[in-house]
Amino acid sequence: MAETEVCHFVNMSGGKDSTATAAYVRDAGISASYVFADTGHEHALTLEYLDYLESVFGPIQRVKADFTRRMAVRRANLQKFWEKDGIPQQRIDKAKACIHPTGVPMLDLAILKGRFPSTRARFCTQELKVMPIIEQCYMPALRQQQTVVSWQGIRADESISRSNMPRCSIEDPGVICMRPIIQWNAATVFNYLAAHGIRRNPLYVKGMGRVGCMPCIMATKVELRAIAQRYPEQFDRLAEWEAMVRDASKRGVSTFFAADKTPGTDDTRSSALRVKEWALTERGGRQLSLIAEMDDVEACSSMYGLCE
Repeated sequence: MAETEVCHFVNMSGGKDSTATAAYVRDAGISASYVFADTGHEHALTLEYLDYLESVFGPIQRVKADFTRRMAVRRANLQKFWEKDGIPQQRIDKAKACIHPTGVPMLDLAILKGRFPSTRARFCTQELKVMPIIEQCYMPALRQQQTVVSWQGIRADESISRSNMPRCSIEDPGVICMRPIIQWNAATVFNYLAAHGIRRNPLYVKGMGRVGCMPCIMATKVELRAIAQRYPEQFDRLAEWEAMVRDASKRGVSTFFAADKTPGTDDTRSSALRVKEWALTERGGRQLSLIAEMDDVEACSSMYGLCE
């Protein structure tokens, strides 16, 4: 009986953990394919860093979620369900005109659902990263009766849910998931990259704790402040997205950030621009931070002590 072919995939994000995992797999002498799920919400520096990583590890396959079919279904059903709920025809027509692919997966997903992901409903990871990789990389191999091994840069100290993840498990649809750095801390990861002569994503010395989505819905006020100081245009883009998703929303309301990002305000609608202003304030969100005023945006502001 012939041995089953094993296909190894390393999930790349442009972050420290997935990069360290890629180096670990290479050190183990494993021939692997590298794959990046493009959400359309990454910073340009992360995309440039991925280009650099290709010079280190070889080609990185880019995959994207495609919501064209699901958007068509929603458009087709919109009239019936919204009209039944008493939504004015003018709003129905406006929403139907909005529910079309833009080519930006994160935005398309929000338009499709009529809302952005949140800390309580983090459907972004599953829809924008997990499913495209499964559908475009794992399933073709599984249909060829190949064994699929997914190498994931997940660490236990990142969250409570991740602290319970094993080093190895079998997940649907029959993929072997390996998490070789599950017990590493951030310092170990950065030291491992340095020892292998691999440059880190430049966003880590610019105040970012996360370098995937820019900004992430899980971003802290410290991270949001760094983005507001260095890359304020990111908030302007989100404000444009909010307006587009608002038109496709049944409630006629859509905000990227939860209202609790701007405490102390009576306006529960929140907005990207309001959060940008709030990120530059002191605790309480009322007074502009003196530290924020004095910060040198060109200086290193690493959350991981990477400044030299």
